[in-house]
Amino acid sequence: MPESVPGIPIRFYAPEWGNTLPFGEFCQRVKAAGYDGVELALPLDEVASQTLVDTLRTHGLTWIGQYYQSVERDLAEHSRNYETYLRHLAAFGPVFINCQTGKDYFSVAQNSRLFELAARISAETGVRIIHETHRGKALFAAHVTQEYLTRLPDLRICLDISHWCAVHESMLEDQPEAVQLALSRADHLHSRVGFPEGPQVADPRAPAWTETLNAHLAWWDRLVAIHRAHGTQLTVNTEFGPAPYMPLHPYTQEPLASQWDVNVFMLNLLKQRYA
Repeated sequence: MPESVPGIPIRFYAPEWGNTLPFGEFCQRVKAAGYDGVELALPLDEVASQTLVDTLRTHGLTWIGQYYQSVERDLAEHSRNYETYLRHLAAFGPVFINCQTGKDYFSVAQNSRLFELAARISAETGVRIIHETHRGKALFAAHVTQEYLTRLPDLRICLDISHWCAVHESMLEDQPEAVQLALSRADHLHSRVGFPEGPQVADPRAPAWTETLNAHLAWWDRLVAIHRAHGTQLTVNTEFGPAPYMPLHPYTQEPLASQWDVNVFMLNLLKQRYA
């Protein structure tokens, strides 16, 4: 376990992804569990968005904007929708916006245009925008992300390294330089535990996944140490997801673990570890 170092406290966020409760009830549960806020997407409807943001504030929660929606193959159409969603999120005052930017099959030049667009929107709105390491998106793989981070020195990321474990079918032992560069440029963490055959273990509390959990903790320890050395804010979304991320029993279709319980376990584990 890393040594306790005083500094800016880590802020923890619950994923809205997978929630089935009325939003107010969900927020009450999130606050009671000890989270600082929620990471969520907003609908494009302004009234509905304002209702969500007001509910968060009522419960004393901050929020991180989440963007994942654009799937268009045509770059011009993709860019228009990307900009629409980012400006809409920014208008409601999130702590920052976390984007699943681009597509894995877009060229470096095409994805770079989207990163540049996000940087311009951020400058115009005053809302920070970072980009998530996610399968199917621009930053889908460790070596590809290394190239973008080298080309674009101002690019900042949300590190969800669980995706790379699945993409590379490894625990990234052979890509230490790419991992270290990503750690040095990450402002936000999705603390999901992935493994070489998938982006989410069924239950990180199970002894079978101890070694895999410890590998992720070692990465996260290094990320925390970087932020403590620089006196900068690190935020964490525990972000274990529902099915199909959560494996289901093949006959009953019941989840093998409770998404909520797993996320609260991760919250408490990391709070204690980095206290």
